[in-house]
Amino acid sequence: MNDLVRQHTALGETDLEWLHLLVSEWQLLSDLSFADLVLWVPTLDGTRYVSVAQMRPNTGPTSYQDDMVGHLVPRGRRPLLDAALDEGRIVREGDPEWREEVPVRVESIPVRREGRVLGVIARNTNLLTVRTPSRLELTYLQSASDLAQMIAAGSFPFPGQQVDMDASPRVGDGLIRLDADGVVTYASPNALSAYHRLGLASDLVGQHLGNTTAELAPSRGPVDEALVKLASGWAPRETEVDGNGGVIQLRAIPLKPKGTRIGSLVLCRDVTELRRRERELITKDATIREIHHRVKNNLQTVAALLRLQSRRMDSPQGREALNEAVRRVGSIAIVHETLSQNLDERVEFDEIADRVIAMVSEISPGKVDCRRTGRFGILDAEVATPLSMVLTEILQNALEHAFTQGERGTVEVAATRTGTGRTDGRLMITVRDDGSGLPEGFDPQRAGNLGLQIVRTLVEGELGGTFDMVRAQPRGTKVVLDIPSSPQK
Repeated sequence: MNDLVRQHTALGETDLEWLHLLVSEWQLLSDLSFADLVLWVPTLDGTRYVSVAQMRPNTGPTSYQDDMVGHLVPRGRRPLLDAALDEGRIVREGDPEWREEVPVRVESIPVRREGRVLGVIARNTNLLTVRTPSRLELTYLQSASDLAQMIAAGSFPFPGQQVDMDASPRVGDGLIRLDADGVVTYASPNALSAYHRLGLASDLVGQHLGNTTAELAPSRGPVDEALVKLASGWAPRETEVDGNGGVIQLRAIPLKPKGTRIGSLVLCRDVTELRRRERELITKDATIREIHHRVKNNLQTVAALLRLQSRRMDSPQGREALNEAVRRVGSIAIVHETLSQNLDERVEFDEIADRVIAMVSEISPGKVDCRRTGRFGILDAEVATPLSMVLTEILQNALEHAFTQGERGTVEVAATRTGTGRTDGRLMITVRDDGSGLPEGFDPQRAGNLGLQIVRTLVEGELGGTFDMVRAQPRGTKVVLDIPSSPQK
């Protein structure tokens, strides 16, 4: 719509915003009218109309099988559009049109904003299935007529009341018509069922909806008065009412077809099961985060015990082995700590990598500079946990074996993501040091130390990737990991 309006019309940005507000609301008018709506706006030179938006009803058959958006029509070809635009009134004169052997009644509703007519809504009703209307259909049509008059007068949609139609109740969910005093004159079967879910044991017709709703809802003290006013339709508002195990969503729409409030429409939807599932998901998420938090605490306790035991060891080799175990446990704890703060099982691994680098760097404080370049991005927990251990082992190996006592150097961790999706992406990780390099005849695929065994097992077994360790140029060692960025099934 933005492109069509800016390309073909003289409307400004504030007018365009008004049209967007109208289009966000007009599913309501379409459903109440059982009719298709097409928004026509005069072109810049005034010789044609351009259709900038279209809506089909959920409550009846469509009158247009084709998409009308973008069509241009010369002025004079559709007299009802001309009359509505020039005279600023709703035009219903004329015989039905025949489209593909289907009779269609056409009406034109001027769209007014601050005294100016911006365009015209063509309301097209398929007459093929017309029959004697029921009480529900009569209420729908009368409400649609009131809304159409408000659009023509510039009082609908309501300024500043942008509505999310995916989240708000719709006409078919439940409709209640109120008089000017807030008393129910009609309630659709779905609306009545929704109030029965709240505990209502009688009919709604003849009752004051605000007072009835407040009685069914739990006592809220001063808030009850606000609920009474909202359910009485005094202002365009939305709320949810929770009572007796049921939850209904309400949306009030004051009706002022001639400037004076004559009543209101209240749309309602039973969202009890939806809210129950949401609460279950929230509880599940909280439970998962609590589990990660407790696992992290337990791992930190294990690490503390291992650290305490290492201090009591007389053997340097035993002490170092326990310290390596502390770092391995610590890398897993970092992942669980991050997961305990997230709403899903995915983590920003750059933060984890930085913490792992800082933890392992304590082996040689002030001697070797460890840094990260590139981005790991967001990874699933199934990838993040083994990858953190792999990174820990590779860094430990570099810091312990690449440099002699007191030698200064650099270890760089570089990460590169390829692919655009969660399932086809890969992660290339390079850990490079400028130390002494690999000894002659060293084969990383057969080396027997525990650290490299852990790396091979995790990279090839759990992550489904490849691992290689080669001499770097001009000196040092380079470790290359190529792994999928999503878990392998």
